[in-house]
Amino acid sequence: MRPRKWSDPGWMLAPTVLLLFVFFIAPVGIAIYQSFFSWDLLTAPRPVGVANYLALVKSGELFRVTGRTLFFSALVVSGAMSLGLSLALLLNRRGVWFSFVRSAVFSAYVVSWVAVALLWLWILDPDRGIVAKGLHLAGVGTVKLLNHPDTVLPVLAGVTIWKITGYAMIMFLTGLQMIPNEVLEAAKLDGAGAWSRFRFIIWPMLRPTATFVGTTSLVISFQAFDVVRVMTQGGPAKASTLFVYAIYESIFMNLRVGTASALTVVFFVVLLSLSWLQIRAWRQKA
Repeated sequence: MRPRKWSDPGWMLAPTVLLLFVFFIAPVGIAIYQSFFSWDLLTAPRPVGVANYLALVKSGELFRVTGRTLFFSALVVSGAMSLGLSLALLLNRRGVWFSFVRSAVFSAYVVSWVAVALLWLWILDPDRGIVAKGLHLAGVGTVKLLNHPDTVLPVLAGVTIWKITGYAMIMFLTGLQMIPNEVLEAAKLDGAGAWSRFRFIIWPMLRPTATFVGTTSLVISFQAFDVVRVMTQGGPAKASTLFVYAIYESIFMNLRVGTASALTVVFFVVLLSLSWLQIRAWRQKA
């Protein structure tokens, strides 16, 4: 058996595998291990078995956090994909104006989450914000969108959609530009209208791109933290406490490392399952 050379593919994959182990596999393993202990960071860890998981289930906190996160993710994924695809179809043209609009839409994606959250916190301010002034001029009166349990999650989802729509647009634009113009021209000469070309040619060829955009948008929505931390701190009445913020509260505010680890394990399993189901569903449609 000949010795491996440094140019072999295995050695080239080694740095990526090492980073994957250090920043992904090892933390997940540590979270699974710590989820079976009760630890407040001050005293010695005490093994409790599956008590942390049972406590989350009995209190109902796990189901409430999961439900809120799933609702939030559904809004974000559907909104970002719909707007991103629509903008890609509208802006898939040459010209300085279209290039400027594409750049303007994408610029929101490169801005930090904290800056976006602060910007929208100012826009939605019930006393001085642009939205409040517009509603006041319309005679609606003062509306505190971030202070009502029924509106806070849709508002946070709207902020997230505004942030990542540019990313979805660029991905769909890339997919659109990979479709041969000859195919579209031939369909147009055969009498196919704009809707028929989209339904039978463009959309089927965009499904791999849509799968990627949908999966990455799902991951982004599940990782939402900054907008919650800056804009609502999980309120009102925990109506905007999503998975990552619930983990943050458990470990940094309540010093419940075991509970936070159990939430992390559930978070990982739910996200992995949803991503797998989403990819599988898109592949079956193809």
